[in-house]
Amino acid sequence: MSTGAADRPTREILESHLALRRAGDLEADLATNYAEDVVLLSWGEGVNRGHDGVRYLAGVLRTYVDHGSFHYDQLLTEDAYGMLRWSATRPDKVIHDGTDAFVVREGLIVAQTIAYRVRSS
Repeated sequence: MSTGAADRPTREILESHLALRRAGDLEADLATNYAEDVVLLSWGEGVNRGHDGVRYLAGVLRTYVDHGSFHYDQLLTEDAYGMLRWSATRPDKVIHDGTDAFVVREGLIVAQTIAYRVRSS
């Protein structure tokens, strides 16, 4: 983590996360925005931990949609907490009701919940 990274506001961290994911740069997102021991809770995929857990869940999501097809509808932040409402599309699939919640400490995401629904279009 670079000097001063712990001073980044939650909104800045989450906006960085979203920009890097939209660009398809998962490894930069992990290095910049995620604690190595992050805890992830996801409907359907259970509890996952660490950067490998993030990679795993990103891979699951990629089976439904490509990284460039996301729509970030609303990002709320307050102190160390954030919540994202999102959706995604591809010609044969639609992800709707996407909701992620985040906990940020010392400039890194330390916890994330992930929920979404997939339907064929």
